[in-house]
Amino acid sequence: MSTAPAGHIELERTVESITVGHRHRRDLGDLTALVESIRRGGLLQPITITLDGHLICGARRLAAIKELGWKTVNVWVRSGVSDRLGQLLAEQDDNLLHKPLTQLEAAALYRELKVLLAEDAARRQEATRFHAGADAEDDGAANLAAPWDTTPGEARAQAARMVTGRASYTTLERIGRLEDLAADESRPESVRQQAAVEVERIKAGGKVYPSHLRVNAELSLAELDQLAGDPTQPDELREQARAEAAAVRSAEREAKTVEMEALAHAALARVKAAKAAGRKPQRRTLPPVEPDEPVPYPLTVFLNTWDDLTGWWLHYDPEVVGPALSTEQWGRFEQTLAGTLAFADAARTARASRAEHTA
Repeated sequence: MSTAPAGHIELERTVESITVGHRHRRDLGDLTALVESIRRGGLLQPITITLDGHLICGARRLAAIKELGWKTVNVWVRSGVSDRLGQLLAEQDDNLLHKPLTQLEAAALYRELKVLLAEDAARRQEATRFHAGADAEDDGAANLAAPWDTTPGEARAQAARMVTGRASYTTLERIGRLEDLAADESRPESVRQQAAVEVERIKAGGKVYPSHLRVNAELSLAELDQLAGDPTQPDELREQARAEAAAVRSAEREAKTVEMEALAHAALARVKAAKAAGRKPQRRTLPPVEPDEPVPYPLTVFLNTWDDLTGWWLHYDPEVVGPALSTEQWGRFEQTLAGTLAFADAARTARASRAEHTA
C-alpha cells in the first residue's frame, strides 16, 4: 500500500471485485487504442473506487484491462466518496477528462446532479441553522473535493458547469423537458409522439433548439385543438381555434422551424385573448409565409439563440474548420458573420442612445 493524492489510498485489488453499477455513459466507444496503450506502457493512471469497491473513475480503463485479461490492478481507494452525490461528482470529472458524453447522457447526469446538489445545499443550510461549531463542520466539505457553496437556486448552473464546463443549463433543461413530455401520459398523444421523435433526433446527433421549437409548436396546436373541441366554450371561440390551427398547419410546409413556433404561439395567444375578453372573436386566417420575406421573431428567440451559441468557438479548431468548408459553406459563414457584426453595431448604437436619454 502506498500514499496517493489527498483522500486516496493506493493498493492492489482483483479486477473481478470492482463493481461498476449504474453509470450515465452507455457507450464506451472504441477501446482499441486504449487497450494497446495499456498493453505497451501499463496503466498510467490508476482506477478510482470507493471503500466498498464501487467504481468511481475509469470505466473505459477497467473495460480495457478486462480485454487484456488482467486479474489484479492497482487502484486508488477514495474514502470520502461513498454516497450517490460523491459518485456522480467523480463520474462527471472522469467524463470531462475522457470520452465525452452524448447529449442525452449529459442531460441525464445533469438532471441527477441538479437534484442532489439542491438537496445537499438545503440539508447543509439546515445543519448550519440548527447546529453550531463542530456539528456543522462534521457535515462540511472536507470529505469531497467539491464546491459546497452551492445554494438551492444555483444548483442548475452548478450541475451544468460540472457536466459541460459551462454554467449555461438551457440545452440540458430542454432535453430533459422533451424526455418528460414524451413520457407524460397526461399530455395529448400528438405532443408525446412529437417529443419522442425529437428525442430520437437528438440521439442521432440532431440539434436541440429546433427540436425544442417543434415541440413548442405542437403544444400550442394541441391546446388550440383542445379549445376547438371543448363543448363548454362558445361556438365562435371554438370556430376561431379551429381556424387558427388550420392556418398554422397550412403554413407548415413552407415555414421554417422558428417561424412555425412563432406562428403557433401567436395563434394560441389570439384565441386566449378572445377568451379572456369574453367577446365574440374575429376569425383570422394567417397569411401565407413568403420564403424570401423574413418573419420577425420575438426577443425570446434571440436570447435563446445566443444562449445556445455561448462560447461556441471554444469547441472547434479553426485550423480544421477553415480548410474543411466548401466555397459555398464558407460564403454562408462570412455572410452570417458580416450580418451579425452589422446588427451588433446597430444594436450597440441604439443601446447607447437609450442610455443617454435615460441618464
